[in-house]
Amino acid sequence: MSSLLEVSGVSVSFDGFKAINNLTFQIGEAEMRAVIGPNGAGKTTFMDIVTGKTRPDEGRVLWGEKSQSLLSMSESQIARAGVGRKFQRPTVFEDQTVAENLMLAIKKNRSPFAVLNFRATRADQEKVAELADEIGLLAALERKSGELSHGQKQWLEIGMLLAQDPRLLLVDEPAAGMTPAEREHTTDILVEAAKTRAVVVVEHDMEFVRRLNCKVTVLHEGSVLAEGSIDHVTSDQSVIEVYLGR
Repeated sequence: MSSLLEVSGVSVSFDGFKAINNLTFQIGEAEMRAVIGPNGAGKTTFMDIVTGKTRPDEGRVLWGEKSQSLLSMSESQIARAGVGRKFQRPTVFEDQTVAENLMLAIKKNRSPFAVLNFRATRADQEKVAELADEIGLLAALERKSGELSHGQKQWLEIGMLLAQDPRLLLVDEPAAGMTPAEREHTTDILVEAAKTRAVVVVEHDMEFVRRLNCKVTVLHEGSVLAEGSIDHVTSDQSVIEVYLGR
């Protein structure tokens, strides 16, 4: 299987502290991956490197069929190339409706002139309805986003990322602060998304990771400590010592 993203030999230090230490990671076209590990393991720094927010001191980050280097691209170029990221706290436009939030996110010409003269086509409206259906907010299209529950805001933000049609979706702790029913629905959304794109989920909640039913990468001190199924990594002695045994 050809990989969509290939990180190899990447290291980065902040004030002498090695946040990422000779990290190697790859993920294929339509694949779900969970990334777990104790605090300070390098999970956020890993996502920062892939999205161009942090530049590593050494190593390579290659993207797509042509193996383009993401390290030579700006954050906005990386986003345009198809890397989408969802942070832990949802950032939706609270005064706008669900439909308006999704419409704003659809992949369009973003020049100021185009934005000023934007008129939603029927295809745009169908896309918004399709996305709302996918994230379970079809009945809430006309509601103001500020009225949504925490879980629903998270779904809307995932929908806004999906609207940009990313090839890789990086999602940071999607289950945090959700009810059990919301967590279950979030699992469904992510599993569905991973059928057509790569999805990397950084998560602390092991039950949630188990439900994703995918390959798990365990980070520790900025390197990969173990990789494999959830049962494989949770029975690994070194993983138990640094992470699960706490």
